[in-house]
Amino acid sequence: MAHVTGTALLAAFVVGCSADTGTGGSAADSKPGETSVAAAAPGKYRTLPEPCGAVATSTLKDLLPGAAELSEEQQQKVYEGTAAVTYNTDRRVGCNWKSEDPSSSHTLSIDFERVVSYDPAVSDDDRAREVYTKKQTSAGLTSPSPGPDSADGGADGGKGDGDGNGDGSKDGTKGTKSDPSADSDPASHALTTPASTAASEGGSTGATADENTGDTTGDTTGSSADSLQPRVLDDLGDSAFLDDLLTRAGSTAQHRTVSVVFRTSNVIVTVEYTEQPAVSTVVPDSKELQEKAQAVARNLVDKFSE
Repeated sequence: MAHVTGTALLAAFVVGCSADTGTGGSAADSKPGETSVAAAAPGKYRTLPEPCGAVATSTLKDLLPGAAELSEEQQQKVYEGTAAVTYNTDRRVGCNWKSEDPSSSHTLSIDFERVVSYDPAVSDDDRAREVYTKKQTSAGLTSPSPGPDSADGGADGGKGDGDGNGDGSKDGTKGTKSDPSADSDPASHALTTPASTAASEGGSTGATADENTGDTTGDTTGSSADSLQPRVLDDLGDSAFLDDLLTRAGSTAQHRTVSVVFRTSNVIVTVEYTEQPAVSTVVPDSKELQEKAQAVARNLVDKFSE
């Protein structure tokens, strides 16, 4: 009888322990008040195009006129371009092309940057928007003015927002330069050159400004001149802006670089087109360089959409 009782007690003890273990495990796994956060959606693009093959040869022939004077073998080398050195080709790639002739040299460069967010709560697109906004702010472009429906009015008008600029520009609102001190900088933006400085000191305003921009209309205050200023661009990717910089190296050389930067999802693309005349008194044509740089950018947008 004693043996039966001991066995029964042992069985009861084992069952009790098993029940306690189950309850204890459930309590340990339960964390009241804690909610799981779903990871943000990944970016649309997981890879980048091969940059040196991203621009058509016909386009390169137009942008690099000096190559036409070279032998066929040398032309091919120019049109092949030179790949930019990057440490992670999954994240960033680029290519450069250059040609020279007796009158000038031309350089084209493109850069593709795929932005990845390492914060699970921030999407790749949102992170790319932040990176793009910093680039736009660095170019001295402010956000477009808020619309009449904005609750904040103009208080936050200076804050950069990639999509905000894109949306605003599509509504007809342009971004504006925010740094008035650019006029005194050796590297100055469109319409700010020694020629325009001479005009402000009493020279002819019509001819000098036209020489600077390449506009032969003679109207320096009209929409033609304004349209060449650095600005937010319409209908180019998700957000885009153009910068135009004339740089002087002493008194013997100057070159103009037009940059077009746009964002499409989690990729930021930069196109830079530079002309440097051989004669120091010649000012590169803003209008022509801007049109050609924008054409390259629009073709690249289409390539990402394929």
